[in-house]
Amino acid sequence: MDFLTLNPETFGLDISDLSIKAVQLAKKKSGFEIVSFGSAQLKEGAIRAGEIKNENTLSDAIRKALAETKGKKIKAKNVVASLPEEKAFLQVIQMPRLPEEDLKSAVIYEAENYIPLPMEEVYLDTQIILPLKNHLDHYDILIAALARKTVDSYYSCIEKAGLKPRVLEIESLAIARALAKDGVAKSPLLLIDLGATKTSFIVFSGTAVRFTSSIPVSSQKLTEAIARTLKIDLAEAEKIKIEYGLEAITRKKSGEIFDALIPPLTDLVEQIKKHLSFYRDHSSHEHLSPNGAVIEKILLCGGGANLKGLPDFLSSELGLPVELGNPLINILPEDKKAISSLSFEASLSYATALGLALRNFQEE
Repeated sequence: MDFLTLNPETFGLDISDLSIKAVQLAKKKSGFEIVSFGSAQLKEGAIRAGEIKNENTLSDAIRKALAETKGKKIKAKNVVASLPEEKAFLQVIQMPRLPEEDLKSAVIYEAENYIPLPMEEVYLDTQIILPLKNHLDHYDILIAALARKTVDSYYSCIEKAGLKPRVLEIESLAIARALAKDGVAKSPLLLIDLGATKTSFIVFSGTAVRFTSSIPVSSQKLTEAIARTLKIDLAEAEKIKIEYGLEAITRKKSGEIFDALIPPLTDLVEQIKKHLSFYRDHSSHEHLSPNGAVIEKILLCGGGANLKGLPDFLSSELGLPVELGNPLINILPEDKKAISSLSFEASLSYATALGLALRNFQEE
C-alpha cells in the first residue's frame, strides 16, 4: 500500500457503521474551497463496531455517496479513507535519540509492549512528536496500529468501488486535523465525536493525538430513549430530538423529552469524567505548561453535537468550557464559515471527512 505518495486530485472518504461521507477540497490563495461533499446511508449490519460484514453492500454505498455529491462531481479516483477508531491501538511512547535506522527497529520492538496482537498481524505506523518548545533528550513517538485483516478489508471494499486508496487513516487523527486550529494546542483539548453508533474521546495536545477511546453512548441511543419514553417510532423520535433537544423544558414543552435524554446523557457525563481523570493520572509528560496533563476545554463534533443545549448542559455538569468544534477552522479564511456551501451544522457530522480531505495537502 502506498501511504505516502499523495495526489492533488484526492478526496476524503469517511466510512462509519451507518453512513458514508465524501469531501473534496481545492486549494485557494486563502484557505480552501469545498468543491464537493455528499453522503449515503449504509444498510444496518454491513459494518458492526468497525468490522465489515458485507463488502458488496459497503462498496455500493460508497458509489452511491459519490453519485449524490453536492457541488462538482467527484471524478478523482484517489482517496484518503478512514479506518475505525474502535479497532485501532494508539499510544505515545518515549524513545532515546537514536540514529534513524536504529530508531525504527527499536520502536517496533517497544511497540510490542502496547499492542495486544502479534506484530506480524498488524500494520504499524509511527510519528515523531515535535515539542512546542525546548529541545528534548529523547523522542516522543506516537504509534498507531490496526490488525491487517481489518485494514485489508477496508482497502478491498474501496477498490471494489472503483477507487484507489492512497492513504488509510484512523478516524481520531482526521478529526484532530479538522478541529485543532493550525494543528496545535498549547493546552490539552478533549475532542468528543458524538456519532450515530458510538462516541469517541480524543485528547489532542501540542501537535499530536495523545489518547483515544470509544464508548457505546451515541446519538442513536438518545433517539431510542425518546422513542421508548414517548412510545413512538424512531423516525418521529429523531424529529423531536432535533426540534427540542435539551431545551424542551425551557421552551415550556413536555418535560418527558428532557427526562428521556437525562439517563444516557448522565452516562455520557460520567464517562467523560472518568476519561478526564484517567488522562490526568496517566498522561505522559507534555513539555507544555505546568498543568500539561489538565484538559482545559472540550470541543464537540459529530452529528450528535447538534443536540440543542448540549454544550451548556455538559459544561454545567463538568465545570469545564464545552463548545462546538469548528471543522472548517483550517479550511475557510477567518470568520468565513458562513459562506461555505456546507453549513456549519452539517460540517459537524463531516468532521472526519473534512480532516481526511485536508490530509491530502499536508507536507510529508
